[in-house]
Amino acid sequence: MKEHNIAIVGATGLVGRNMLKTVEERNFPVGTIRLFASKKSAGSYLLFRGKRVLVEDLFSSNLNGTDIALFSAGSEVSKKIVPLFVHNGAVVIDNSSHFRLSPEVPLIVPEVNGDMIKKNRGIIANPNCSTIQLVLVLAPLHKRFKIKRVVVSTYQSVSGKGYKAVKELETQSKEFLETFHPYGSYDRTLYIRYRSKSSVFPYPIGFNLLPQIGTFGDNGYTLEEEKLIKETQKIIGSKLKITATAVRVPVFYSHSESVNIEFVHPFTIKGCKEILRSSPGVLLYEQNYPIPLYMYERDEVAVGRIRRDDSVPNGINLWIVTDNIRKGAALNAVQIAEELING
Repeated sequence: MKEHNIAIVGATGLVGRNMLKTVEERNFPVGTIRLFASKKSAGSYLLFRGKRVLVEDLFSSNLNGTDIALFSAGSEVSKKIVPLFVHNGAVVIDNSSHFRLSPEVPLIVPEVNGDMIKKNRGIIANPNCSTIQLVLVLAPLHKRFKIKRVVVSTYQSVSGKGYKAVKELETQSKEFLETFHPYGSYDRTLYIRYRSKSSVFPYPIGFNLLPQIGTFGDNGYTLEEEKLIKETQKIIGSKLKITATAVRVPVFYSHSESVNIEFVHPFTIKGCKEILRSSPGVLLYEQNYPIPLYMYERDEVAVGRIRRDDSVPNGINLWIVTDNIRKGAALNAVQIAEELING
């Protein structure tokens, strides 16, 4: 198989490291691999196939010679640097939100719309983590029963915000247990101090829930909710009616979603399970239900708690869980690259 020169931009972050790991695990045909990060991380080394690979400063390195670049460095970096890689002949698979809603950029979940990859003009967008797991389940059901409306509530782990968020949850959880006792006895001074300590999130995340992911828009929806709605519509269909509430929860890895669907056509629970059982990338829980802890470092999008919603004529409820760093980001990007070279 022909080998390809690969670059990973944002290589030292949670997603970047997982991209590197996934490329290795899936035996992607790599000729050379280059790792890029900020000046702060430049000069360090990461292991790939048993060898140390230098992390280069993105803003002072020569960007020639790359066939496929996997980006996970944020929207501002993508805005500036992605066009440079494309100009030098690379195809970029970008994990930021910058290009996702651009009409000329395909937004890809390979199991759902992989045929759109060939329409790229040098840039392919990787959807938001919560979007990926949602559309993997919605798409096959929509194809059979046609979806009228979707209501989704997300329960998103802190790793979606990056390494600093993971550390903040770890630190705050320890501090909370030292200052607050669940049976009503606590040091009020320490508790007030704990409540005021938060740098990554607007409020403490340890033993807490935050119904805000991203900034609020004029319509009251957060940026994360808007991403989920608009990206799902771009992938499945612009006429899809969908509303969302995104919540950050004190879980390190894996996002969960409670999804209510109203179909146009009649359905059976058995029929829905048969469809999901045979859908690529989907793991159906027949009796039990998936939980974040058990989906950590798994590739599948798991779905369970499938039950009829009797409040509407053709309603159904689902519970969906996946590792947001793997299938929600790194794995999906590498799968796009695989489709790209095999197509």
